[in-house]
Amino acid sequence: GVLIERILLRRLYDLDHIYGLLLTFGITLILQGLFSNYFNVSGTPYPGQPESLSGVVNLGFMYFPTYRLFAIVLSLVVCFATWFFIEHTKLGSRLRAGVENPNLTQAFGLNVPLMITLTFAFGAGLAGLAGVLAAPIYSVSPLMGADLIIVVFAVVVIGGMGSIMGAILSGLALGLIEGLTKVFYPPAASTVIFFLMVLVLLFRPAGLFGKEK
Repeated sequence: GVLIERILLRRLYDLDHIYGLLLTFGITLILQGLFSNYFNVSGTPYPGQPESLSGVVNLGFMYFPTYRLFAIVLSLVVCFATWFFIEHTKLGSRLRAGVENPNLTQAFGLNVPLMITLTFAFGAGLAGLAGVLAAPIYSVSPLMGADLIIVVFAVVVIGGMGSIMGAILSGLALGLIEGLTKVFYPPAASTVIFFLMVLVLLFRPAGLFGKEK
């Protein structure tokens, strides 16, 4: 009886995370529609690329745009810094405790709603940073992130709900797989990620780096 209860509680916990992700996706679509209605959907060039990051870099085996290399390196630094903060600092451990068991954490005197609010604000800041980094590469428009939302959902599912390192490593691996697919078999490039997501859900529902409880 206790085991069944724990399994049911875990499934409800997973459903809460999935419903939260779907709710976020729905709100994103609503905001996207509102901005499209008022600001149109045509892209606007963003002249924000610094002059020092223009041109290309010789990597030995290929020439790569300097700004794109800068964006990749900065993104990796931010991702791993965020992972380190959440997984290896006292504030990060309190935040994880507040997510896992908010009632018990609040009973120890921690302001869980405040921590969640600040975490949301930090996440919004990271999303804004991603938009600024992408703006010189893609035209700025209300739809500039539309193609990435579903991919991000797949990355989170494959990496494992609640696993930051899983999301980082899965994102890097899936980006590489998608790029190689475009080279060797372009028609499958837009679906290979979702095919992999289905396989992961079939054989490891918690994700590659998620923990079964």
